[in-house]
Amino acid sequence: MTLDIVANRGSRTYSRSENVRRILWACTQPFFRLSPRPCFGWRRFLLRLFGARVGRCVNVYPSTTVAMPWNLAIGDWSSLGEHVLVYNLGFVTIGERVTVSLRALLCAGTHDHLKRSMPLLKPPIEIGDDAWICAEAFVGPGVTIGAGAVVAARAVAARDVPAWTIVAGNPSRAVGQRRLED
Repeated sequence: MTLDIVANRGSRTYSRSENVRRILWACTQPFFRLSPRPCFGWRRFLLRLFGARVGRCVNVYPSTTVAMPWNLAIGDWSSLGEHVLVYNLGFVTIGERVTVSLRALLCAGTHDHLKRSMPLLKPPIEIGDDAWICAEAFVGPGVTIGAGAVVAARAVAARDVPAWTIVAGNPSRAVGQRRLED
């Protein structure tokens, strides 16, 4: 059996309006990327202009990449750090007071590898309040990160992470519980 690449490439993965929004968002990227680092309000404005639901006091850095702003909701006081990639083909929900650190990848898109045509899938990602996605961590399609959880540096979260749990490794596994001190 072989893959049916012709069927894969011939499938319609995005609506016409979504393709138009993708083109317009791509044309807006210089205004996002070249904005001075402290201009968080400007980048929040651009994301909202393209349909993102962005809370108060959210910090999104100019080197952050958001594939489709209309598929993003981010709560108050959260932050998307330098070179974060939000590959949000499916909806990505980020709670309040969440930190997504340097070069982390939130990947809400994959393919059904069991079908010959490998159709595109867009499973959502949910990140609960007070969670921390550490540097270069990966959160996969369809994964829920519980409130207060920590995905350690370079960890691969391919499955749900329970609330207040610290996970590390590839694939990630629980290595401890997070307890906040006053």
